[in-house]
Amino acid sequence: MTTRLGLSLPQGRQYTIGRDVPEVARAAEDIGYDSLWVFERVLVPEPATQGLYGIPDLPWPDAYRSVADPLVTLTLAAAATDRARLGTSVLVAPLHVPFQLARTLASLDAASGGRVVAGLGTGWSLDEYAAASVAPFERRGKVLDELIDVCRAVWGPDPVAYEGELTRIAPSVVGPKPARPIPILLPANSPRALRRLVERADGWMPVGMGAEALARQWTKVREAAAERGRKEPVQSVLRVNTQYTPKAYDGSERAPFQGSVGQIVDDLVAHAAVGFDEILIDLAGSTRDAQELKDVAGQVYEAARAAAV
Repeated sequence: MTTRLGLSLPQGRQYTIGRDVPEVARAAEDIGYDSLWVFERVLVPEPATQGLYGIPDLPWPDAYRSVADPLVTLTLAAAATDRARLGTSVLVAPLHVPFQLARTLASLDAASGGRVVAGLGTGWSLDEYAAASVAPFERRGKVLDELIDVCRAVWGPDPVAYEGELTRIAPSVVGPKPARPIPILLPANSPRALRRLVERADGWMPVGMGAEALARQWTKVREAAAERGRKEPVQSVLRVNTQYTPKAYDGSERAPFQGSVGQIVDDLVAHAAVGFDEILIDLAGSTRDAQELKDVAGQVYEAARAAAV
């Protein structure tokens, strides 16, 4: 079975968002990509108060200095396309008011004819949590749980009613409803996150850091699902963050998905063999402009399909 392929949308400051997002979205759909994806980053503190991912002294990448809002970006893409699914990888869910996010995702799904995929995570930036003013970082897991509950309620039949720590919804009519149940994808990077995934989500969204490690993680996810008596299969969308270079990378310790189109595709082949339903290829962070993004996306897609990915 052929692996579905998705493409990241242009959100960085090298792009003109209003022009480039619809242009890239249309081109990606024409090329054959099955889905279009966005990520969320809201600020870069200066001076840095913590390292990247919370790792001491690890610098934040320059690309994070200007990242277009993910849901605005997806809305632009939705208006420019007809078929491709529209995914978040990921929304930092606790930065959002649960009820408002549930309604926005429902409206986008209704407007796009049932194409939204909600990849959610808890994030790691203390400064982003402070700026969002929704809940403290220490409560991120509980906020994510409540947000999932609120989404399921809002997306379900009326009257909608819910009572939690952040959200109280009196019995109400809440519309529009999604065109179909919106899939929720989650990471599984801790025992608690793994439980949340298999008990409450539709799918798993890992990051490509090596095929062998991912194969072991995928086995754990499926075993955990079986132990909890889950009957429906866990969907899987692998995110791969590329560092594209026009020429092949000749370093002796090349990281996965670093280098030329050929090297990126070699890594896609290895990771696809693990058995993921879909692979999201993030090329937008390392291409210079929309034209290069479209060109490289076309080359990667053709080469991947030629390699039976």
